[in-house]
Amino acid sequence: MKRTLIKNAIIVNEGLQVPGSVVIEGEKIAEILVEEQEPSAPCDEIINAVGCYLLPGVIDDHVHFRDPGLTHKADICTESRAAAAGGVTSIMDMPNTNPQTTTLEALNEKLDLMAEKCSVNYSCYFGATNNNYLLMGQLDKHRVCGIKLFMGSSTGNMLVDKMTSLLNIFNSTDLLIAAHCEDQAIIKENTAKYLEEYGVDGDVPLKYHPAIRSTEACYQSSELAIRLARIADARLHILHVSTSKELQLFENIPLSEKRITSEACIAHLLYNSNDYQTLGTRIKCNPAIKLKERNALRDGVNSGLIDVIGTDHAPHLLKEKEGGALKATSGMPMIQFSLVSMLELVDEGVFTLEKVVEKMCHAPAEIYEIHNRGYIRKGNQADLVLVRPDTEWTVTNDCILSKCKWSPLEGHTFHWKVEKTFANGHLLYSDETIDENYRGQELRFL
Repeated sequence: MKRTLIKNAIIVNEGLQVPGSVVIEGEKIAEILVEEQEPSAPCDEIINAVGCYLLPGVIDDHVHFRDPGLTHKADICTESRAAAAGGVTSIMDMPNTNPQTTTLEALNEKLDLMAEKCSVNYSCYFGATNNNYLLMGQLDKHRVCGIKLFMGSSTGNMLVDKMTSLLNIFNSTDLLIAAHCEDQAIIKENTAKYLEEYGVDGDVPLKYHPAIRSTEACYQSSELAIRLARIADARLHILHVSTSKELQLFENIPLSEKRITSEACIAHLLYNSNDYQTLGTRIKCNPAIKLKERNALRDGVNSGLIDVIGTDHAPHLLKEKEGGALKATSGMPMIQFSLVSMLELVDEGVFTLEKVVEKMCHAPAEIYEIHNRGYIRKGNQADLVLVRPDTEWTVTNDCILSKCKWSPLEGHTFHWKVEKTFANGHLLYSDETIDENYRGQELRFL
């Protein structure tokens, strides 16, 4: 098997930064060398990583690659290449495609499609509906990352809003339940109110989006999900937490002791509602970016109330983003620039580099019980990313790999750069070039 030596890097892993080198043998990490240690045998390729940091590949628990059925705006090929360019080596795809991933047949077809097209490692969620809970007992827990539950309506209209259905779902599976939590009754009431006061041609100005999809809508739904999970002793993961009030629902205890975990998304950590003035609907997402929540969410990441940083990567065409709070579609492409965005916050003193690795690499592996990934450990799959600091570059349309060809970060200058991404020991991305022939592996769950 080919042996590759990545030498002279600063390895960031399990809470430490250590100067050292890593030997990849075939698909796996064969040796981790610190100080003056030398490889146990000759290496076929040597990569001098002086000045770079070597991190575990990012695991993104929350992406919408839009395939099958919505491939005019994104597909598995384009979005997985964007992931690789961003240092993301594993993704978990959401079920609100066409057809929706809510039957066993659709699930198997989706996994086959990902095997055919995905450049990075992959899994996908099984989507809950009001009446498919009996299928959940037939799912292979070693192949399916979890159940996606929409307790708030969003793209794809997969809302589960019947209490009997919710009870059945929470009591029917020992798979992780990943929930989108927004109370639909509150949103409906707020929509009617703002339409009456500010509506024009069935739409409302964008600035009222956070008031329609309000803090209370998020809190009430998250509180209900957590209450149901505790009654059923279910594993629950609240996606894209967007309010400080929701943070009161979580515990700061060791991750290994948690049955209820939480995710914050890149957009909610980067922006607040003042940014609508310059970025408009490019940062419109569900749940909404709100005014005074960003710093509380950042504090939640640091304190342990928030366990994972994901993207909710959700491409749309720019023409689908036209309109206001009601007509413009919600969601944005973020996966290519998620890691470097968080590394910028390291430079600003918001997070430590070790914390970013914990929340983007280690914690997803732990929460989803992913086999042999998420850490730089001997014997693990060699999913690695090499990043270089103090390297200035600007996001332009030309460098965007997502099919929709736009980003809210266009024009932003970064000072960190992803130089190389390895998936299963294979050099998938290097110096702005993707190996388009490589296909990632299906994730396995313990």
